[in-house]
Amino acid sequence: MSADTRSSTSIPPAPSDFAARRAYGRAARVWAPRSSHAGWTPPADRVDPIALLEEQAESRVPALVPVRYGRMKTSPFTFYRGAALLMAADLARTPRTDLTVQLCGDAHLLNFGLFGSPERRLVFDINDFDETLPGPFEWDVKRLVASFEVATRHRGFDQVDRRAIVLSAARGYRERMLAAADATVLDAWYDHLDAEQARQWLRGERDAHRAAKEQERAFSTVVAKARTKDRLRAFAKLVDSSDDRMRIIADPPLVVPVEDVVAAGGASRDVEREMRDILAGYQRTLPTERHPLEEYTYVHMARKVVGVGSVGTRAWIVLLRGRDDADPLFLQAKEAQPSVLERFVGKSIYASHGERVVRGQRIMQASSDIFLGWQRVTGDGGIARDFYIRQLHDWKGSLDPEQSTPRGMLLYARICGETLARAHARSGDRVTVAAYLGVSESFDHAIADFAAAYADQNEADYRAFMDAIASGRLTATEGL
Repeated sequence: MSADTRSSTSIPPAPSDFAARRAYGRAARVWAPRSSHAGWTPPADRVDPIALLEEQAESRVPALVPVRYGRMKTSPFTFYRGAALLMAADLARTPRTDLTVQLCGDAHLLNFGLFGSPERRLVFDINDFDETLPGPFEWDVKRLVASFEVATRHRGFDQVDRRAIVLSAARGYRERMLAAADATVLDAWYDHLDAEQARQWLRGERDAHRAAKEQERAFSTVVAKARTKDRLRAFAKLVDSSDDRMRIIADPPLVVPVEDVVAAGGASRDVEREMRDILAGYQRTLPTERHPLEEYTYVHMARKVVGVGSVGTRAWIVLLRGRDDADPLFLQAKEAQPSVLERFVGKSIYASHGERVVRGQRIMQASSDIFLGWQRVTGDGGIARDFYIRQLHDWKGSLDPEQSTPRGMLLYARICGETLARAHARSGDRVTVAAYLGVSESFDHAIADFAAAYADQNEADYRAFMDAIASGRLTATEGL
């Protein structure tokens, strides 16, 4: 199709015109056929993946960059988790539907999990939005499905099981999006998955497949464990109050109290005042005018290393005190840098990357943390940094892929695919996307083919990464 023909066809219809929205989705198959998503061949001018990692390191805490590389070094799967920028650069070279949704931007399988809702229910949803930006829906689908291919290769699953698992994720996405398109407007917006619904679904699968009984037991264990991961457990693990004052316990370089960071020259001497300013200003970004944060006072803070891809960004845990010492609260203030997608889909409409993260999370999640907000702070040298703030632990639980069976991973892939579709259905045009996907399995198989080919690319990039460490180009700290 010529550019002129495409531009005349690609004006999104009005939200109230359901027939036109369906027609627009089907028209997108012309400029981006569903089969065009299959496979991956690196272009001759593909950017050096190691150079992209080095570029990212320039804005991170220098002492923590080797920790990041050490975590990425563990396996091709941990490398994949830290390589969101590499994949974004590659996705930008693939066919685009231009059917825009709010993208997670890093939708791999470990960025899904359980957490507590404000209504005190355990819900299953996406839980990482550092890279969120609007973009073509298929980018999230490709990153999610490829993560299952990479993870199951790491686990040693055979090709038949791997293919079934990645198809399960793609099919779960497509079928949930079709259901959302057929639902009433409010039903589509309210749709969510909580722990009890997931347990009932697994019971139904157990009746049809005896092997699913083991997965139901495993899920119940994850739920029980998630309920123990709350603010009181975090307090017991992270805080020492033996000398009548509460202080976060040092565990360098993963947990470094603020006074030690200042002494090492890693933060200004006014960093605690800056944090108090952040907390005061951030209250204005919270979703209610009257908020429980008002009843808490600042006690202490520490720098904490988190995740894989985020290692090296500035992340603080902040201890607050409520009614008394037995009423603690931990917040996490995490630096929000430009999304890895920004150079490929355009800059955010929000001036603050903290606001970008929070706004994206609120629209994609069925239910978000009541402490989720953002703030910008200007530190030494007049450098402005954006942060978003949330609770550190609130009934958090996730799958351990190292312990999963093929059958368990098959079910989990389906749940993740459906969950991503729910988020896209709220943030984009579910009717248009569903019409593009259709009722056949064409899209599912194309995405599965892409996942297999991109897993090969990930392995090649991982080998190049390991060679860069061996040659001394990159430095990796292991065991942290």
